[in-house]
Amino acid sequence: METDRTGVILNTENYRACVTFYGEVLGLPLLFEFDRPGERLTCFDMGGAYLMVEPGGTARTEGKTPETCPTKFRFNVRDVEAAAAELVARGVEVSVRKHDWGMMAEFHDPDGNRCALRSEGDFGSR
Repeated sequence: METDRTGVILNTENYRACVTFYGEVLGLPLLFEFDRPGERLTCFDMGGAYLMVEPGGTARTEGKTPETCPTKFRFNVRDVEAAAAELVARGVEVSVRKHDWGMMAEFHDPDGNRCALRSEGDFGSR
C-alpha cells in the first residue's frame, strides 16, 4: 500500500480548548480549519503527519490512563528540560523523567489525552 499522507484524528469533548492547546500552547502549525454546519474540525501539522481535532470525544479532567487512552502523542525535541519549562510557563502540568534510554516529559491535553516530550538525540539507541 502506498500512502500520500498520514495523520491522526482526535475526537475531543473540549474541542475549542484542545484546538488552543495544540495550536497555541504546543505551537503546532495550522493547516486548515472548518466550522460550518455538520463539519467542525481543525487540522495541524504534526512533524509531517497531521493532527485533525474534531468534536465528539470524552474528557477526563484527571488525565487518561493507558487503559482509557492507549495512544500517547509523543513530540521529540532537542532539549526536553527546556521544552518542558516552556510548557510549565504556559500553565501545563509536566512530569519530567530521566531513563537509561533518554529523557521524557509527560503531560495531558485539556481532554486528558496522554502526551509526552522525548529527547530526539538518543532516539532509537539503547
